[in-house]
Amino acid sequence: MPLPKNEPTLSELVDIIREFVRERDWEQFHKPKSLAISAGVELGELLELFQWLTDEEVEQALSEAQYREKLSYEIADIMIYLLRLADVASIDASSAIMSKMDVNREKYPAADVEGRRPRDPRQAR
Repeated sequence: MPLPKNEPTLSELVDIIREFVRERDWEQFHKPKSLAISAGVELGELLELFQWLTDEEVEQALSEAQYREKLSYEIADIMIYLLRLADVASIDASSAIMSKMDVNREKYPAADVEGRRPRDPRQAR
């Protein structure tokens, strides 16, 4: 799938985030534990957007610009922290994703799991 024009690659996003942090002298605070905790905090904020909503209410909310903006910002916050964590830990995020996708393809062959939820407790292992 070709990349949309003018959209940064994952590697370029890491560079943009690194520069943002450097300009503010925040490297001193960006330790792996703190970044992991911060990603978790942001994930909690994302979950709040779904808390107590039915699936139908979520579908309705997704058609509202204000909700979509809040959701997009929470997703961005999580991704920023995770990309920064990968950078600080010297993990290439693109390579990690591709490697994990290979593991997932082997663990969940399409022919075996098509149309089924992963780890459906009603299915034998």
